[in-house]
Amino acid sequence: QGELVESGGGLVQTGGSLRLSCAASGRTLTTYVWGWFRQAPGKEREFVAAITSSGGSTYYADSVKGRFTISRDNAKDTVYLQMNSLKPDDTAVYYCAAKLRYYGSLRQTPSYDSWGQGTQVTVSS
Repeated sequence: QGELVESGGGLVQTGGSLRLSCAASGRTLTTYVWGWFRQAPGKEREFVAAITSSGGSTYYADSVKGRFTISRDNAKDTVYLQMNSLKPDDTAVYYCAAKLRYYGSLRQTPSYDSWGQGTQVTVSS
């Protein structure tokens, strides 16, 4: 399945911005959808955003719509998450994921086949 490696997390003040990157290496299967999820302490992992590899259609959780932007560079096998107007509620470990199957909801974790190790995002108030 290859490896997914996230980077770009860190500590930022409320209202600030961060850009996360997720680079894939060693993959031999086609990724249909790239996704970003996050998990805060004591909470379940939740969907943040997704983008299709083919047409570039994007999908967002209501909580981040208008503030976050997902994009991808197929030639580099890299997906990005631009996060603006960050809030303390955005504090979490952010994971990128690759959905190799054509079926399954892109908003649900079981639909994804490969996961990165996660990168911490902390937003201070």
